[in-house]
Amino acid sequence: MIRREGRRVVVSGPVTLANVAKLLEEGRQHLAEGAGAVDLGEVTEMDSALLALSLAWLRDARAANRELAFMNPPEALQTLSRLYGVETLLPLSA
Repeated sequence: MIRREGRRVVVSGPVTLANVAKLLEEGRQHLAEGAGAVDLGEVTEMDSALLALSLAWLRDARAANRELAFMNPPEALQTLSRLYGVETLLPLSA
């Protein structure tokens, strides 16, 4: 689930292959409307889909010449980003 709080998008619940396509489109809408940060602190379950989702949103933001930051990333996301060698691409902050 995604909700908007000002310029911040809050992702909550699971982010897995089962629901990532819906989250991708929903998040894209918020980003197009000017959201500049994604808070991942309420993600309850994840797989590599969260990494792919984050990279897709980041690519979209950069294509629109917008900044995008990711806040409160789950430890598993940080681990996956290091494992895949993309940790320097994702602007992650605690």
